[in-house]
Amino acid sequence: MSISRPELLQAFDSLLQPERFKDYGPNGLQVEGKAQIRRIVSGVTASRALIEAAIAAQADAIFVHHGLFWRGQDGRVTGWMKQRLQLLLAHDINLFAYHLPLDAHPELGNNAQLGRVLGLAADARFGENDLGFIGSAAFAHGEALADHVAQVLGRRVTWVPPDGAAAQRPVRRVAWCTGGAQGYFEAAIAAGADVFITGEISEPQAHLARETGVGFIAAGHHATERYGAPAVAAQVAAQWGLSHQFIEVDNPA
Repeated sequence: MSISRPELLQAFDSLLQPERFKDYGPNGLQVEGKAQIRRIVSGVTASRALIEAAIAAQADAIFVHHGLFWRGQDGRVTGWMKQRLQLLLAHDINLFAYHLPLDAHPELGNNAQLGRVLGLAADARFGENDLGFIGSAAFAHGEALADHVAQVLGRRVTWVPPDGAAAQRPVRRVAWCTGGAQGYFEAAIAAGADVFITGEISEPQAHLARETGVGFIAAGHHATERYGAPAVAAQVAAQWGLSHQFIEVDNPA
């Protein structure tokens, strides 16, 4: 089975609705490749390592969360950008990238899929574009939740507990937003979270966690965003009878 490039773009757009978002870069088809697609490779970031792996897998299209083009970047095609584009163009591979739309999808997106993996179900949303998810939980305290996240994701996490007795308070509401969403922490606090999970932490969030009584878990940008792209690509591939393979490129960040 195969699908045309416009048909595949329409399938992704219909599912993810990129027109709803004011994003940091273009969503959809970023690099045009062959007209007919039979094999899709999904990954987190359109790195050279992923592109090379997709070439080895004989992919016709790559589907990622982090594409090549971002608002405000240097527009020159030199260095690493030239190398990545050169590989895509030489092998006639389509590159599809969806950023905020992939975070937000209620069943297949990064946040929904991270919740699934961690055993958390959202019953409300918060923050800009409703990207933040929040739901009920039952952990003895925040450190127990941090240990659970570390075990499930297979990596160390940064756990910033509240000051004093609040550190031992039972966790009944958990909020999360994948990737570099440390700026959503105050919205998570306002939404009633006992603990907030995201990928990264900046200097102000540690103080906020200690002072507000809401714990903060930074579990890794890549680690929290590795589930949405394969979920979306697998569903679209299954609908159209295409081959799909998720390729993991390890990233400590």
